[in-house]
Amino acid sequence: MVRQSILRGLLAATAVGALHTTTLAGGLERGGYNVDLLFDPSTVAIESTATYVSPQRKLKNVTDTDTTTAFPTTTGRGGGNLNSRSTTADDSEGYWVPRVGIKAGLGDSVDCMLDYSQPWGAHTKPGVNWAGANENTETKVNSDSYAATCSYRFDAGPGQLRFIGGAIYQEVDGFKERLVQAYPAGVPLSGVGRLELKGDGWGWRAGVAYEIPEYAFRASLVYNSEVDMNDINGTLDLRQVNPALNSNQRYNVFGSQAMPDSIELKLQTGIAPNWLAFGSVKWVDWSQFSTIPFCVVGTVSSCSSATQITSLDLGYRDGWTVSGGIGHKFNDQWSGALSVTWDRGTSQGYGTQTDTWSLGAGVSYSPNKNVELRLAGVLGILTSGSSDRVVLNGQTYGANLRYDFGTDLVAAVSTSLKVKF
Repeated sequence: MVRQSILRGLLAATAVGALHTTTLAGGLERGGYNVDLLFDPSTVAIESTATYVSPQRKLKNVTDTDTTTAFPTTTGRGGGNLNSRSTTADDSEGYWVPRVGIKAGLGDSVDCMLDYSQPWGAHTKPGVNWAGANENTETKVNSDSYAATCSYRFDAGPGQLRFIGGAIYQEVDGFKERLVQAYPAGVPLSGVGRLELKGDGWGWRAGVAYEIPEYAFRASLVYNSEVDMNDINGTLDLRQVNPALNSNQRYNVFGSQAMPDSIELKLQTGIAPNWLAFGSVKWVDWSQFSTIPFCVVGTVSSCSSATQITSLDLGYRDGWTVSGGIGHKFNDQWSGALSVTWDRGTSQGYGTQTDTWSLGAGVSYSPNKNVELRLAGVLGILTSGSSDRVVLNGQTYGANLRYDFGTDLVAAVSTSLKVKF
């Protein structure tokens, strides 16, 4: 039997599991969603977490497969022949993922939490000196998410049943740069074009959990809705392509896209004195991120692939993440955990997001009942693959570029401070 005092130490150790299922997941996921602080048994708990992730994805055998010019175009969008440039490139940049939250117990039955996180993001920067510069020289996505979540719990059988609900507000921005050609009056010009975008929107979450503190048992199921960003606005800047026409080469553009909905099941239970087993399964609706068209403001009332001036092509499929592990409380101050995670890649023959396998370890130190310090680390494998021309649901992706990539490493380290009253 595992008592509630033991439960507190074990729950601190399982923080490494949350690190796995977010920062190493596919699509545009970074910090993802996490409501674990809501379950802290303290009356008030304040938590701050910072995670650094260092993926090491390397591209090789890069080939510019559409070597035509853009005027007149015969296949694809052209862009000239870049096969004299480097056939290798770095396709990943390291990044930080912060999270801050505060939870308060309101009476015997209600708990509420406010938190800030960065659930979505991406950053690739292969530069201009590689054979795929017509496709990408730098792409970056940022997000800020603010959420309020509450739960109501009551006795049910040997434990407590908890209903969860909340609201989410998000801001997302980013840019993509690539080499672009222009042919005013038949004169070939080229330069870096930049698509810059931003949007915001609201979403909600709902869930249910069942807990038996005496056995350190908890099962939770939480659904996070789409965050609809119907009014994504930005600019398409082509002034580098044709400096002589600066005033006519910057366009206001618009489009729409919803950040994905997700559902996650988490389980944990005491299996022996001072020992806890835990696991989770998460699904994220990344398949809605296929082709996102953008149109010039004032030209059409709604944007589609038929009226676009440019687009973001991702071709994702749904993401699945499965994680499991064991936590152990060594004494009143120290706890630890080990976990293994598999994430199904969201790429479908176009892009670099193949399956990821990772192993994590974390320790928690509590010098007293009011403070917890955590340190967790993850080492993972990004499986090998290739990117080439594919047709998905009638849409062509990767028509102008192909490349291979081997089995690469990804590493992450996370630190956390929790203060409880």
